[in-house]
Amino acid sequence: MKKIFIIALTLTMACAPVSMLAQSDRDGIEVSMSGITLSINGGNVHIVGANGEVMEVFNLTGTKVSSVRIDSADKTFALNLPKGCYLIKVGKIVRKISVQ
Repeated sequence: MKKIFIIALTLTMACAPVSMLAQSDRDGIEVSMSGITLSINGGNVHIVGANGEVMEVFNLTGTKVSSVRIDSADKTFALNLPKGCYLIKVGKIVRKISVQ
């Protein structure tokens, strides 16, 4: 049973989406799916094409740390978060980020 759990966990981690880094020394990372473009540059998240959607930020334990309604087609939010790993969800897009 333990071997099956380890194999399943390994396969799950191998199939996980690519993580993004939210660092000030990076030029930014951009992801575009289903008409929504999500860019992370430094401590800011830039979202295009998600008018009416909700951006939710979760820590790795699954606790929601932030929730913001996107009220325009082109919006930028500051991530005022402590260092750590987080999940950002906009519509059906979910991305992992690391705030350093």
